[in-house]
Amino acid sequence: MSYLPLVLLALVVLGLSYRYISRRRKRERLLATPLSPQQREMLARLVPILRRLPESLRPSLEGKINLFLDQVTFHGNNGIELKEEMRLSIAAQACLLVVNSPVWFDTLRTILIYPSAFSTGRGEHDGFLVHERDIGTAGESWSRGPVVLSWDHALRGGLNPEDGHNVVIHEFAHQLDALTGHTNGIPHLRKGQQYARWEKAMLDAYHGHVRRMESGHPTLIDPYGATNHQEFFAEATVTFFEKPRAMLQEEPELYEQLAELFALDPAKWS
Repeated sequence: MSYLPLVLLALVVLGLSYRYISRRRKRERLLATPLSPQQREMLARLVPILRRLPESLRPSLEGKINLFLDQVTFHGNNGIELKEEMRLSIAAQACLLVVNSPVWFDTLRTILIYPSAFSTGRGEHDGFLVHERDIGTAGESWSRGPVVLSWDHALRGGLNPEDGHNVVIHEFAHQLDALTGHTNGIPHLRKGQQYARWEKAMLDAYHGHVRRMESGHPTLIDPYGATNHQEFFAEATVTFFEKPRAMLQEEPELYEQLAELFALDPAKWS
């Protein structure tokens, strides 16, 4: 009886086990690695919303930024020169969404950066591709990646944490939404979070948002959120981080559901 097939099978299993263990250890090492003082100074300048982040969450954010930068490859388009501050700023804004969550951007491997608004020649939403704008697009998010961003808009959104406009948070909200396999405004909910309460809060807020838009009244959430449920979720996420106290006052049920989803309470951040 030949033992060669059993030996080969054992070698394959050992190889796969070693690869899995190596990846897990690398991930744990990255998550435990702090940023350098220079990187922290850069983020304080480029993404000032992080200054309000509670101290208890900073180690998690820094570790996830390191993991993100190790996992994702950035590519420049239209002659833009990629710099560390670009990668760091985008990674920090993206990781803010998952700083206190077990959810991760598992399928994302590539981010494409344009110097400014770009044209794709695509003006429809097909369930997988999401457009920030039809003309002069600031960002796109594809299910399973990539994410495409205008650096001008990404920089501007990071520098102003209170205007309710942030293309990075918007597009990475779509990434979270798409992890379920459907980009429909219903991401993976937190363990114990009730779907019925999520649905009611989101739909009530969405329909109220649309009514205010149609009647010409100002809206707290960006008007683009009236496009459909997935865009409303993305824009509501931006408002949750950038105008949390106003959202808590105007849309308390929506704020409560987003706070539970992200396990964050930015209305209390100083």
